[in-house]
Amino acid sequence: MVTVESLIRETANKFNESSLTFGHGTDNAIDEAAYLIFGYLDLNHDEAEEAYQKSISNEDLLEIDKLIDCRINQNCPVAYLIKKAWFAGLEFFVDERVLVPRSPLAELITNKLRPWADDRLVTRALDMGTGSGCIAIALGKFFPDIEIDAIDYSSEALQVANINLEHHKMTDRINLIESDFFSNLPEYQYSNCYDLIISNPPYVDQEDISNMAPEFHHEPILGLASGKDGLESVKILLRESCKYLRDNGLLIVEVGNSRQALEEFYPTLPFIWIDFMLGGEGVFLLMKSDLEAHMEILNK
Repeated sequence: MVTVESLIRETANKFNESSLTFGHGTDNAIDEAAYLIFGYLDLNHDEAEEAYQKSISNEDLLEIDKLIDCRINQNCPVAYLIKKAWFAGLEFFVDERVLVPRSPLAELITNKLRPWADDRLVTRALDMGTGSGCIAIALGKFFPDIEIDAIDYSSEALQVANINLEHHKMTDRINLIESDFFSNLPEYQYSNCYDLIISNPPYVDQEDISNMAPEFHHEPILGLASGKDGLESVKILLRESCKYLRDNGLLIVEVGNSRQALEEFYPTLPFIWIDFMLGGEGVFLLMKSDLEAHMEILNK
């Protein structure tokens, strides 16, 4: 009899013997194996002890073996194999049309943006580059009264986001907009509109794109690459967001490894860099007043 526990250990051994990179929600072989097997079998991680003892049918073993083979020989991320990913404790449908959710912004959202904001202050938000919709939907879950516009340049990504909106019953509170950044948001309609603009935009520089592991090449390049220095997208956000934020509004952006390049390019901007208990870095916060005070630099 093959149990869930024994198959996880056997699979982890295979992963450790292979040239895999773990970077889509796990950082080791045992967690990666559990992600795949629990996900395929639709098991509850909160009931792990009981789940470990379950026996696996021969039919399921054959299907899981195909997924393991694809993970090892094609370097396909587990999320795409099982069409599932988790963000802020919520389950999302994902496929190759969107990035795999893995942003540290999840921790910030589950903490309700404290200490910088709370649900009394944030009533309308913009999620720029929504992808699977995970950030917008998480905001909707943790801020019950919020209204959200979720923008993406990719119509295919918005198809995935809509699947997740319907699953989480958020279609009445989250408005999906196809737009290249702010281009489809008329200023007369959306100026001074948002308490929060939040974004996990493309921020990978040219060198890192060239050197990234095969797993990341399964993801849409549009969601990763942002020019030679990784700053093309964030420069637009810094320059344009001020028009759309209300007084005391917040801009929160993830820039990952491009933090140093950003600080060097804008040495006078008073970035607040957020610390995370659960890991992750490269997320900054700025107030609208900070952007207003530096518009001359941002417009260069």
